[in-house]
Amino acid sequence: MNNLPDDRWRGGHLGRLLGEALRRFDARVLHLMAHDAEVPLALSNLAARDQVGAAHVHITRHLLLRGSRLTELARAAGMSKQAMGDLVAQCEAWGLVRREADPLDARARRIVFTADGLLWLDAFRRAVARTEAEFAAQVGTEVATVVALGLEAYAQA
Repeated sequence: MNNLPDDRWRGGHLGRLLGEALRRFDARVLHLMAHDAEVPLALSNLAARDQVGAAHVHITRHLLLRGSRLTELARAAGMSKQAMGDLVAQCEAWGLVRREADPLDARARRIVFTADGLLWLDAFRRAVARTEAEFAAQVGTEVATVVALGLEAYAQA
């Protein structure tokens, strides 16, 4: 006789489903970006070889167009400053971002998109829109709208 507690709830609770959905969403976005003709070839190749991962998407999602300080970027992404610094260094080596002097504080540096980084960001926009449309096609427009509204309300609470 098995006296172990019933733990089936662990596979279907909201947090786990959200995590799995986010991983699937990000993987689809990165796949589309890897095959986007507008993405610079070197970046496309990195994405196609799974060198660009969900962690790198944090920079794409959270870096402001006017630039961000490392601490701001880390806070927005929910990461440590050190982990974000490692991602920024990698993205800098790939030519997605660069560091420049902060016009508001000469001691500080801002991370900004390069020209290739802006092409990457535009490909990200297209890939997100397509992935959202695919989600709506799979679950239905009404469900997709309710999910988006519910997640927005939950995230803002």
